[in-house]
Amino acid sequence: MVNKNGESRLSLWLQKGYLFLCFAFLYAPIVILMIFSFNESKSRGQWTGFSFKWYQEAFHNEQILSALYNTILIAVLAAVIATIIGTIAAIGLQDLGKVSKYIALEVNYFPVINPDIVTGISLMLLFIFSKIELGFVTLLLAHISFCIPYVVLSVLPKLKQMDNNLYEAALDLGATPMYALRKVILPQIMPGVFTGMLLAFTLSLDDFVVSFFTTGNGVSNLSITIYNMVRRGVSPQINAICTVMFVTVLLLLVIINIRMNREKKQMQKMDRI
Repeated sequence: MVNKNGESRLSLWLQKGYLFLCFAFLYAPIVILMIFSFNESKSRGQWTGFSFKWYQEAFHNEQILSALYNTILIAVLAAVIATIIGTIAAIGLQDLGKVSKYIALEVNYFPVINPDIVTGISLMLLFIFSKIELGFVTLLLAHISFCIPYVVLSVLPKLKQMDNNLYEAALDLGATPMYALRKVILPQIMPGVFTGMLLAFTLSLDDFVVSFFTTGNGVSNLSITIYNMVRRGVSPQINAICTVMFVTVLLLLVIINIRMNREKKQMQKMDRI
């Protein structure tokens, strides 16, 4: 007979093994891609030596550099604008009535749970109906639109933690609503605002589906450029670009998770007090 400790250890090892297989299945292709981005040969199945040649060629490719510039510019602008709009929207939602707030939050969830292809096609039809020429502006507007809900969801928890009496006390002491917003509310919710901005930047950085339907001739981000390059054949430059994108997004997600864990610990300390 197997004792309870033996059964629990066996169950624990099975769970760990299953988890390892899941992660291996998900990330093994990415690891292989990253390894072969340093392969000296153009071959995708034979290792001939370590080299940064494909990174050098990728960052001397005018098409890739132009796409990288568009990607970073759109990601920064979309993150900043979406953070401003999303923060203002979250503050407004906090003061709504119970029913109105519930309806507004449900509407805010739609872009989050909606398939990207539906969002992309809907925005494309909206721009065409509005007679807005597809290009940089429509691509930027599309990125702002799907980033705003994530900013709202990042800021709302910090607003719930804030003591509403602080804002009212500032008004009673003679502060104007705008001054109280800048000096009282924003410092309290700044961790959520920063997290929302990082999340918006990350989402904009690696978006493909929505960008594909809302961009025009002569304007593309890295995701679209990589897609077009793959259609002509997989080049080792693509491995290098994908590696850079993966590492960048991974670092941003690590920063976001660290900040969220710190906020969670702060909340637990406040609850204990």
